[in-house]
Amino acid sequence: MNIESRVLGLNKLSAYIKEFLAKNSEYYNENDVEFQQVLKKTEIENPWFTADNQKFALKQWSELLTSGNINEWLQNYSPSKTTKKVGLILAGNIPLVGLHDVISVILSNHIPLIKLSSKDKMMLPFLLKKWSEFSEETIDFEFVERLENFDAVIATGSNNTARYLEYYFKNHLSIIRKNRTSVAVLKGDETEEELRLLANDIFQYFGLGCRNVTRIFIPQDFVIDRLFESFLDFKEIINHNKYANNYDYNRAVYLLNQDKFWDNNFVMLKEDAQLFSPLSVINFSRYSDLDEVKNFIAENEENIQCVVAKNELGIDSIQFGEAQNPGLNTYADNVDTMKFLEVI
Repeated sequence: MNIESRVLGLNKLSAYIKEFLAKNSEYYNENDVEFQQVLKKTEIENPWFTADNQKFALKQWSELLTSGNINEWLQNYSPSKTTKKVGLILAGNIPLVGLHDVISVILSNHIPLIKLSSKDKMMLPFLLKKWSEFSEETIDFEFVERLENFDAVIATGSNNTARYLEYYFKNHLSIIRKNRTSVAVLKGDETEEELRLLANDIFQYFGLGCRNVTRIFIPQDFVIDRLFESFLDFKEIINHNKYANNYDYNRAVYLLNQDKFWDNNFVMLKEDAQLFSPLSVINFSRYSDLDEVKNFIAENEENIQCVVAKNELGIDSIQFGEAQNPGLNTYADNVDTMKFLEVI
């Protein structure tokens, strides 16, 4: 394996994506037209994957996949001396959510056997084809409908699916991922800009990702209206048919049950201790002692992907607006995929 050529190929892929995103459609060349067609077909097949959300994901990846970032990431690992076949069962909740696993397997000197999500079947094959074209060597990967003849597996699914996967792959080396979500902790003195950044952490990808915030901890005297004001940049979200259907359904359920909730006509806030909230609903709870919050986070560590908060709160957290900007060394479920791939 020539890792340098693969890194160079990724760097060229990054530049290609950046160039495409910066272009006006009237200046598209043949390759750009193909790229645009993939975007459009993906949105038609999966309306949650709007062109804007796909372009957001592409932009994040184009900024990550520079030679400097990749080499800094890889310096902590050694490629496997023996090439193995690694089965990948990819999620499809947000665009390109499985790309990190695919890159990790290939740069570890293994061959990914990729079972695509039915919700995200087009963009990843297109990008892998381009990566192979931009590299000086052929990159081995396979798309499969059923995993067979593999040495290890990395799979992502719901909690129910994960139980099945754990049983099915019990005799294989594996990483099995389950449902996770993210939380935010407010101190109370956050600026308007910080709260607007929090809105990005909540609404990007319609809130469908494990890094989207679904539960907020606020001080006792925090004014709820401050949150609604910070959400206004996303008011057009209600014009998306599938999101609106979720909003209408959940609102109707709360009204029928006579539940107390706050509503601004495109998202609801509900005082609820549950970690996970329905789509279009954000759970919140008030705290008087920060230790209560820290205890909750510790007790639910296996279900929390990340915590958004100010550093000064003394909680292991990321900054507002950074939930959907993970680095190459940020791993789902906090399991180091590259270390796993080193030793299979």
